[in-house]
Amino acid sequence: MYIINNKEYKCSVAVTLDIFNDRWKLSIIWHLLDGNKRFKELHEIISEITQKTLTVKLKELEEKNIINREVFPEVPPKVVYSLTEVGEKLRPVLEEMYNWGILYSSTHGKVTDENSCDVNLSKK
Repeated sequence: MYIINNKEYKCSVAVTLDIFNDRWKLSIIWHLLDGNKRFKELHEIISEITQKTLTVKLKELEEKNIINREVFPEVPPKVVYSLTEVGEKLRPVLEEMYNWGILYSSTHGKVTDENSCDVNLSKK
């Protein structure tokens, strides 16, 4: 049994699925693998996401201790998002998903030169 925030799970896969229950969270983490980002940077990179949804997903990931939100005392306010140590542990998982996506697309579709999801996967 796995218990997190008074919620019980019978399988660790259920924990993972509960945390990453949508496409946006993994996309945010993927782009943070490349380094710290401000809100505007993330919104420009993940252009399909609305600002409201991005705000909600960032807050959820922060509550789960997967990302850090650092506020700098400046005018205008500066907020920077980064991966926590636990978030950084997702690097090999997401790298495998990235490679699998390329393999699947190459086998069952087409891969073009236009690619907007490249990140620096080397450990920071």
